[in-house]
Amino acid sequence: MVLAAFGLIANSRWIAAEETARPTMTVKACEDFTVTGDGKSPAWETTEWVALSKRPDSPHDYETRVKALYSKTGLYFLIDGTDSKLTATFQNDYDTLWMEDVFEVFLWPEEKYPVYFEYEISPLGRELPILIPNFDGKIMGWRPWMYDGGRKIQKAVSVTGGEAKSGAAIKGWRAELFFPYELLKPLENVPPKAGSKWRANFYRMDYDGGKQSSWDWSRVGPSFHEFEKFGTLVFE
Repeated sequence: MVLAAFGLIANSRWIAAEETARPTMTVKACEDFTVTGDGKSPAWETTEWVALSKRPDSPHDYETRVKALYSKTGLYFLIDGTDSKLTATFQNDYDTLWMEDVFEVFLWPEEKYPVYFEYEISPLGRELPILIPNFDGKIMGWRPWMYDGGRKIQKAVSVTGGEAKSGAAIKGWRAELFFPYELLKPLENVPPKAGSKWRANFYRMDYDGGKQSSWDWSRVGPSFHEFEKFGTLVFE
């Protein structure tokens, strides 16, 4: 997030984002279900996977994909990626998770204000939920207050082909998430209804073998926080 997101990655081969079509994802309605980390709920069978694209100069040829659903109480996300090594050591929430393997979700429900929600989840299940005010590139993350009960994100991760421990050889990992509207309430245009549109983006960072790779859904430049280049979620 910060190394990539705050524009500290130098790259001379970025394609101008304004020349890239902004993607759109249809988000189907569902009934609430239990988050288990394996994505085996029948609700996920109602929607298709959407692929993330590898960003320039990323050496790892892993695949990354995402699904999204929404209910009367919150948003569900399922993120899946192939991998060969679990490069994650952080044992605490709110650590600098973006400096190791991580999936990221950015949600910008109301375009009138440059304020959006960012969430990161590691293969070890550590999380970073923050609200980002972004005024002319001046970025600061704010942690949620009273983050428990009906305001707390439900999260679960699963690992395939190996153990869920730091340094393990694996074949992939996935994260299943539920974002309650109660947590997002400070933002306008929440909750969504049929026909609502939110701007959003999805990212992945991977650091296997001491090399950094990243993926995005809607192509941004060096900074993950180029929110005006986010894609669009359309709620069905």
